Amino acid sequence: MSNVNDEVILTKEGLAKLQAELDDLKYVKRKELAARIKLAISYGDLKENSEYHSAKNDQSFMETRIIILEKMLNKAKVVDSDGLDHSTVKVGAVVVLNDLEYAEELEYQIVGPAEADVMENKISYESPLGKELVGKQVGDIISVVAPVGVVKYEVLKIKGL
Repeated sequence: MSNVNDEVILTKEGLAKLQAELDDLKYVKRKELAARIKLAISYGDLKENSEYHSAKNDQSFMETRIIILEKMLNKAKVVDSDGLDHSTVKVGAVVVLNDLEYAEELEYQIVGPAEADVMENKISYESPLGKELVGKQVGDIISVVAPVGVVKYEVLKIKGL
């Protein structure tokens, strides 16, 4: 598990995505929430004003997310997948695997935990599969303990984006 003081490893794409989210929160969403709060205050009696309490709650979550994003971006270490040596799996690399049980090809990009998104086939180097893949070469066989049991993969290809 990452320590809060550790650097945050990101791809260039991940850095841009987090920066865009931060900019949206600070320069768009803050203004929208301020307008919501102002409107809710105009309804009077703040004790029983659900619109006001909802907006203040949303504001609290948003400000917390802004703080988290700023800390992540301040500790960001960007991995340039274009300049990677593709002889071994590293953060930023795209890995093509063969599921040995089902003879199915799978493709994942290895990223830092802040960028991991299974729906986009981006897995963290801290995940069970990511841990097994980092440092491996084409032709290596890995075993990963999964909820369904041990799954074996062969590394078919290591490439950039």
